[in-house]
Amino acid sequence: MTKSETKVIEKEKIVAEKLNGRFAMIGFIALIGAYLTTGQIIPGYI
Repeated sequence: MTKSETKVIEKEKIVAEKLNGRFAMIGFIALIGAYLTTGQIIPGYI
């Protein structure tokens, strides 16, 4: 690849990665909330 060539990332991929990261953060917060309220890592199993 020469200096004149640049990588182009589609806008849809950027949006998808941001959305995926936000859902992961929401899931992590839900995991911590479940642990703090019930004392179980996976409520109902352990």
